Amino acid sequence: MSAISARRLLGNLSPLSPSTVAPISTYLVPFLLQKRSASVLSDLADTPGSYQKRKRLGRGPSSGKGKTSGRGHKGQLAHGKVPAGFNGGQTPLLVIKGYRGYNNPHSLTMSPINLDRIQSWIDQGRIDPKKPITVKELVKSRCMHRVKDGLKLLGRDAHALRSPIKILVSQASASAIQAVEQAGGSVTTRYYTNKSIRQVLKGLSPSRAFEPANFDTKATNPDSPWTYRLPDPTSRRDIEYYRDPAHRGYLVGTVEEGEGPSLYFKLPSEDGKKVEVSPAKKAQDLNRLF
Repeated sequence: MSAISARRLLGNLSPLSPSTVAPISTYLVPFLLQKRSASVLSDLADTPGSYQKRKRLGRGPSSGKGKTSGRGHKGQLAHGKVPAGFNGGQTPLLVIKGYRGYNNPHSLTMSPINLDRIQSWIDQGRIDPKKPITVKELVKSRCMHRVKDGLKLLGRDAHALRSPIKILVSQASASAIQAVEQAGGSVTTRYYTNKSIRQVLKGLSPSRAFEPANFDTKATNPDSPWTYRLPDPTSRRDIEYYRDPAHRGYLVGTVEEGEGPSLYFKLPSEDGKKVEVSPAKKAQDLNRLF
């Protein structure tokens, strides 16, 4: 139906009305003029290359995959499936030689940072040595580009360090600790996890926690700026590492007088004498069945 015929039809159907009132046909014409092709559904198509047709095997030579279906003539590969690593009946090399090494599930991938690089960043004015240096400052200044399971301070070109710094890392070598302390600085090692490092970099946890975390979070104090608290070690290996004064661990303050970093072994007495066991204790040990 054309626009002219539509207007005539609606003009005949419209009731008599004063000249000041617009006929109803003027309002219905836009709806009658709309046109939608019935072939819209037939034109729908997926994005080119979004899927590939299924490979049809054994459907004649014109497809290129007929007769032998792309497997070739005869042989084990043409007749059936072969398990991975099968050497045709010969003893596999893995059986003869065996496996070498293993994957340690407890190993950590530490990101190294050397003293000469830190001194270079200080000379360029990209790191302020008067403020504590943590993983957040190192990543923000692009001295470190990626921190994996932790940050380890190494002593490459330790003589190049001239500025006294106060640095907080996950681990530190003995040469790096000695060089920093000779320059008048201090090293503190703290326990981090991969998740806690991401929270520190996002500003959800404090980065300058040189002592065990005792700050409030938003869960206990709504006015606190921190969302997460930094975790403390739970395994024996990590606890003993950060209790050791030689590693400058942040848990050194938890070691009481007369104790060592180990959780199970006590330090020997200063006078070198063995503690005598009472006779009652000896009799009790002799009467024990298990």
